Amino acid sequence: MSRKVSALDPGKVDVHARNVSFDWRNTPLHWMALDPVASHLISALTLLLPEGERMFCAAFTEALPLIADEKLREDVLGFIGQESMHARTHDKAIEEFLEGNGIDVRPFVAHAEYIFRTILGPRTELGPVAQRQYLLERLAVISGLEHMFAFLGDWIINADLERFGADPAMLDLYRWHGAEEVEHRNVAHDVAEYFDMSYTRRNLAMVIAVFSLLLFLIRGAKFLTHEDPALDKPGYPRMLWRIVGSMRRGALPSFSMIGRSLAHCLKPGYSPEVVGNTAQALAYLATSPAARAAAS
Repeated sequence: MSRKVSALDPGKVDVHARNVSFDWRNTPLHWMALDPVASHLISALTLLLPEGERMFCAAFTEALPLIADEKLREDVLGFIGQESMHARTHDKAIEEFLEGNGIDVRPFVAHAEYIFRTILGPRTELGPVAQRQYLLERLAVISGLEHMFAFLGDWIINADLERFGADPAMLDLYRWHGAEEVEHRNVAHDVAEYFDMSYTRRNLAMVIAVFSLLLFLIRGAKFLTHEDPALDKPGYPRMLWRIVGSMRRGALPSFSMIGRSLAHCLKPGYSPEVVGNTAQALAYLATSPAARAAAS
């Protein structure tokens, strides 16, 4: 994969959903054959994403009547369309790929449901003022997570995971998804700015949300490793050590890369434009087997 060229970046583009379809019925559980730990940690995203993205859609749908700016409304509708497709696609991956390989995902998915439906879901019992403040908190969380997802999307577009024996269909899933995260990386931040969200509120929510995401993924990798009959059952210290090993090999983004990305987000005057490159994302979407099939 060639690295991005910033001079070619067209900036913000019209965001729209792509009706993609994948088939993972023949994809092995270790979809990166030479790094099962990295396979499981990235697969943990699939366990998290459907519920998270449905929460994103619910919060943005709730915010939509409060947005008068027509261009931002169009971007929000495009964002909702893309996130809805992401949720449906990862739901299918849970069924075809994880359950198809004998993994009982129900205990872990139940935790994701609790987080995004109970802790971060709609609260109709609140009064109008409290309801608006709660909506802003959810939008701040989404803004922080969308920064991290854009970072991860940019990473996976550029990472040479083929050298770890990555399954082409599964790699296309994450690169298609990652490219759309880069494509719509401005939307959640623009919504936060539209509602005059303070620097402190946005970044406190971002730090909490991102560290919660990282802990969730480590826990997800441990869960899948314990469910995997081909691997032993490590505790958290040994699991974390194995994840660090995958990072050093380049099968996962390193903690230093994640830290630098978070530091960018914490700077006053931060813009999502510093994360990824729209031209490169669109170039991948033009060659993605799933995205090309959807366009034909």
